[in-house]
Amino acid sequence: MRRFRRTYNFSTPSWLRDIQTMLGDFIIPIAVFQALRTLIFPTFFDFILLAVLIGLAVKTYYQP
Repeated sequence: MRRFRRTYNFSTPSWLRDIQTMLGDFIIPIAVFQALRTLIFPTFFDFILLAVLIGLAVKTYYQP
């Protein structure tokens, strides 16, 4: 028996694409500022926030 894989073509809403575009413009300066802040005042929260910002930057710049 042959199974067919369904393909779903969900497009993101236009308001979400606008937010992602704005995020892509500001994420690198915010991540650099957070990296400098982490070097000066290293706390656990700073490391977590920096990791989240780097993850968001990678997601926005390597988006298909």
